[in-house]
Amino acid sequence: MNRLVTDRLDKFKGAPKMHRLTVVMLALAAVCCGGCKTGPDYRTPEKSVPDKWSSLSPGVEAETPATEAAAWWTTLSDPTLTSLITRGVETNLELKLATARIREARAARGIAAAGLLPTVGASASYRRMQSVEPPTQSSGSPVSVGGTFSANGFTPNVSVRGRNFNVMQNGVGSTGSTSVSYTPGSQSTPSRQSDLFMTGLDAAWELDIFGGQQRGLEAADADLAATEEYRRGVLASLASEIALSYIDLRTAQNRLEITRRNIGAQERTTLLTSDRFQAGLSSELDSVRAQAQLSATKSQIPMLETQTQTSMHRLAVLLAVAPGTLKEELGTPAPLPVPPAMVPVGIPSDVLRRRPDIRQAERQLAASTARVGQAMADQFPKFTLTGGIGGQSGTLGGLLDSGNLLWSVGPGISVPIFQGGRIRANIEGQNARQEQAALFYEQSILIALADVENGLVSFANEQVRGKSLQESAASNEKAVELANERYQRGIEGFLSVLVAQLSMYSLQDQLVESQSMVLTDLVSLYKALGGGWETNAPEPSAVATANAQP
Repeated sequence: MNRLVTDRLDKFKGAPKMHRLTVVMLALAAVCCGGCKTGPDYRTPEKSVPDKWSSLSPGVEAETPATEAAAWWTTLSDPTLTSLITRGVETNLELKLATARIREARAARGIAAAGLLPTVGASASYRRMQSVEPPTQSSGSPVSVGGTFSANGFTPNVSVRGRNFNVMQNGVGSTGSTSVSYTPGSQSTPSRQSDLFMTGLDAAWELDIFGGQQRGLEAADADLAATEEYRRGVLASLASEIALSYIDLRTAQNRLEITRRNIGAQERTTLLTSDRFQAGLSSELDSVRAQAQLSATKSQIPMLETQTQTSMHRLAVLLAVAPGTLKEELGTPAPLPVPPAMVPVGIPSDVLRRRPDIRQAERQLAASTARVGQAMADQFPKFTLTGGIGGQSGTLGGLLDSGNLLWSVGPGISVPIFQGGRIRANIEGQNARQEQAALFYEQSILIALADVENGLVSFANEQVRGKSLQESAASNEKAVELANERYQRGIEGFLSVLVAQLSMYSLQDQLVESQSMVLTDLVSLYKALGGGWETNAPEPSAVATANAQP
């Protein structure tokens, strides 16, 4: 093997011009690695945001960063909700789909990275051949003419390259006949069989002089990062969707309990009015009114049961289990979660660093910027360096013989001359996509800031409304007791009892809905702040190695 290498080096020394050209091409490759890139270099846009939120209320803390509430659902102190979110992170199908997209983006990045490296291919073949030798002809003159005299006349004989033509003439004069016969000359068609072994190693390298492939790799890196941010956004949305569905479930269950308690009270009132009517102590109108109100309250039961079941089924879908699977676990009514006393919101600039949708939009802008340079590189020549080495022999062992080795090396260049405007149109299209990505990024920031401001306003105002409803419901319960007592004594008519009961039922129902809205606004606020994706759930292996070098 050492002798073979020595022979190969001797052959390269015999081609000094080609050697010098190879050195030049390798120098160009070094320049390429140094980085001459077409197109704009990406820089993260500087966006000015307010120093503080304009809708701060006593229930929030601007001094505490929003990162303190990464796993915000734990602040609600509901073990069932925490369990549901933990299981959802492990089983949700949309989250698995987002993880698969990360693997796809990572594969695309690998393809882009491979374009910067040489390609090497090997080949080998074997052939069994049979060849036929040219026919061997009889010796003699190419053309010879002769004849034979006999009693019947003259018989000519013609020979052309070993093939005999005999002309026989019978008879004398015009009454005779003539015949021609052909006799092939002697020939031989020998054949032989042989083997042919061939092997080769080819390499090609496109030198990225103008950085088109490097820009493509930059775009692939940004696409991969954007896909990771998309997964984080799905994770944050999943946590909020599970929490909202759980809140809807507990809200419907609590409203069902309130409705059933009111039905029980109204049934007792209906029975009382019926007895008083039978005793002649009240009119039939009181009994009819009581029965009508009882029927109206009972009509709320089917609607609330429907809300209970649909919320439970929605949770099952989010956890990727069959509808009805969670009925045993969640069928027993439970109180609504209790919101924390203080909510950390941080400052507006924190949102730009935390919101997955903003981070995704920024990475998409970086990818579109890199693709502008990739498109611009198509205007310039492409340089390639190719080479190959191989062998050809009639025996397998002869492939290692230096005399049977073949090699080649050389540069190549491809220059775009006429493309029908395709390159220029592609550049214009990529510039337009970059502009769209920049506008989308700016819009994402404004939407995020508005989401937080809206969440702060809704959360604060709903808390104020809930306190008023709570005070009103407590007062109304006392009013119902007084109205019933005065009705039984005959001091007040049944109308005052009916009005007090209707008001109490309505206020209790509104109070539960208000408590539900406080929790809903709190979940929306946490989502707007970008919380919920820094969980303890294991990241996919593709994400963990997303920034690996090719």
